[in-house]
Amino acid sequence: MQKILIIDFGSQYTQLIARRVRELNVYAEIIPWSSLPLPSPEVIGLILSGGPASVNAPDAPKPDLTPWFAKAPILGICYGAQLIAHQFNGKVSNHLSREYGRAQLGIRENSSLFQHVALHTQVWMSHGDTVESIPNGFIRIASTPEIENAAFESAQQKIFAVQFHPEVVHTSDGKKILQNFVKDICNARGDWTSQSFIESTLSSLKEKIGKDKVICGLSGGVDSSVAATLLHQAIGENLTCIFVDNGLLRAGEYEQVMEYAHQLGLNIIGVNAAHDFLAPLQGVTDPEAKRKIIGRVFIEVFEKEAHKIQEVSWLAQGTIYPDVIESVSLAGGPVTIKSHHNVGGLPEKMKLKVVEPLRLLFKDEVRRVGKELGIPEGWLNRHPFPGPGLAIRVIGEVTESRLAILRQADKIFLDSLHEFDLYDKTWQAFAVLLPVSSVGVMGDERTYENVLALRAVTSIDGMTADWADLPNAFLAEVSSRITNQVKGINRVVYDISSKPPSTIEWE
Repeated sequence: MQKILIIDFGSQYTQLIARRVRELNVYAEIIPWSSLPLPSPEVIGLILSGGPASVNAPDAPKPDLTPWFAKAPILGICYGAQLIAHQFNGKVSNHLSREYGRAQLGIRENSSLFQHVALHTQVWMSHGDTVESIPNGFIRIASTPEIENAAFESAQQKIFAVQFHPEVVHTSDGKKILQNFVKDICNARGDWTSQSFIESTLSSLKEKIGKDKVICGLSGGVDSSVAATLLHQAIGENLTCIFVDNGLLRAGEYEQVMEYAHQLGLNIIGVNAAHDFLAPLQGVTDPEAKRKIIGRVFIEVFEKEAHKIQEVSWLAQGTIYPDVIESVSLAGGPVTIKSHHNVGGLPEKMKLKVVEPLRLLFKDEVRRVGKELGIPEGWLNRHPFPGPGLAIRVIGEVTESRLAILRQADKIFLDSLHEFDLYDKTWQAFAVLLPVSSVGVMGDERTYENVLALRAVTSIDGMTADWADLPNAFLAEVSSRITNQVKGINRVVYDISSKPPSTIEWE
């Protein structure tokens, strides 16, 4: 399989580069700069990301690019461009003009990188250091009013460098520039599609697993559902799904998931373990402590059920590419963002091998694969739901009474989004029960009851997100429905924080 390697130097836009390349039906893989491999036939090009460092700093990330010269085309973006200049003995300075935000790029020389790009075009800049002089053997191909060497190249060596970000939407011809590099300069075939992924994955699963038995923790979410469907098509009845009702699910979730699994023909075991989870959560308010308790109990319940199935060799997980990226730091070591994978520790404890059919895909790619597999769009377009469930949406202590209040309010919110045709216009939406009471008036009586927060965001894969600008009339209607129908809530607020600086979930 052809691939473009994206070398990550810590840019906030690195994942966008991968997404733009994949939109061209070419597989792109992100690796930390410290893990730069030696050239191999399947790697048809390198893209060096931006990053916050200065190449002149003694501790700056400076992988040796020499083995790749003449082996595959290279495109340096921002820090990547400065690294190319530095490694070829150009000059990078921090005393020249810095550029942040929109700039007008003027193309000065014919270049295969800028084919069919307007001679004057808007680009997005975000750099402090600047390439003051380009290396010998390179030519300047574009400038801005502030920066003379905004883009330069060595066409003979197929090395290109730009000090702007073609991957962001603010760069008007950014997609075309990346297409020129990937398709024309790297000669990518552009044959990495949902259908080709399914065909190669099914073949790989059949070869890897053979006639072994596999268990899969089905959550009802998109990732685990698509992973289970792929495995079912590959190995049939040798797959057993286990769905654990932890007492922290949304209203009607357990019944919906079981019905859906049966419709797909999946071999599924449902386990009602609500008490096992709620008992140890009594009195616990720390979010990370909640997650660890839920993860520990999940392993205990899952392991107990799994041992009832004889001769299991594999554990299937719905890991997707953002999970893989988040589990590796820029330096290549492990980093913990939050404990959100309940199956953690299961493979080692049960001596199982792990199979992760979706580990190459972003969330939207998982949905496209699911559509190709015939999974109903109504199910594929369901909003993400966290592994710890409503426990991290009941802020503070988790009790059955508080869960009941949240469930009812959350259902009203989601049902209303469907009713007003807004559900598919948001990436994720949910209610959060706050550990705060407020004074209210209902009828002629004074109340002192719970405050509920509504949260809705737009996103592509959840790595970044903007708050959804839902109509005021809709929010007013939802607030009225909740305060009128849910006993225990007398105030509703709407969260207008984006990620970053906030996270999508509150805990």
